[in-house]
Amino acid sequence: MSELASRPVDPCDGVPPSRPRRVLDVAGAVTGLLLLSVPLLVIYLLVRASSPGPGVFRQTRVGQGGRPFTMYKFRTMRQGARGLAVTANCDPRLTKVGKLLRQWSLDELPQLMNVLRGQMTLVGPRPETYDLAVHYGPDCRWIFDHRPGLTGVSEVRLRDFDVLGPGEEVDLVNYIERIVPARVAVDAVYLREPSMRATLGAIWDTVKHILGIPVPPLPVHVAGPRDAQDKPIRRAEEPGSAA
Repeated sequence: MSELASRPVDPCDGVPPSRPRRVLDVAGAVTGLLLLSVPLLVIYLLVRASSPGPGVFRQTRVGQGGRPFTMYKFRTMRQGARGLAVTANCDPRLTKVGKLLRQWSLDELPQLMNVLRGQMTLVGPRPETYDLAVHYGPDCRWIFDHRPGLTGVSEVRLRDFDVLGPGEEVDLVNYIERIVPARVAVDAVYLREPSMRATLGAIWDTVKHILGIPVPPLPVHVAGPRDAQDKPIRRAEEPGSAA
């Protein structure tokens, strides 16, 4: 395993969603919490019954501008399980219920509360853990400017096997050096112009993905956070395990 560089994530004000996107966030989060209140309770009880431990997992993640926030998920791992911060679907730490929740992305539903609180947005980059974020390279750190999303373009238009070869594992080095740059490049396609049309399109792609309808990968050239006019998308100031 190669040695990975490590540097703290320096906070700044970051780039908030536009007002129309924030209105959509609030409306979507309130509607989702109301319509899914009974399924949310059922899932919570199933998680509690599946293994000892809390039903909801809380973890500090990197928020807008690199500032910390507490993210909520339904617990999918056994309490006290330790290992790599990168989690694969075949990870032995996952519970049986946890595997199903991840398969249908149901473990993410408590993040509707994060969206309502303004800590997350409906569509944005992945909310990263700090123990992984410190290893991000200079060309990828601009992603921490933006408010993380409940879903995102890279979540549905990029898969690990689009980056890794047959039989390659998602270990820490492959994640930081290969998967992260690919994700950032895909997210940049949305973040350079996060219009309402693009936002609703990403939400629709997420619905299709959850329902098992194929969503084609988004081919991008991993060459840094720049748009077609070569304008950088970056922050105004340069600057632990997942469940």
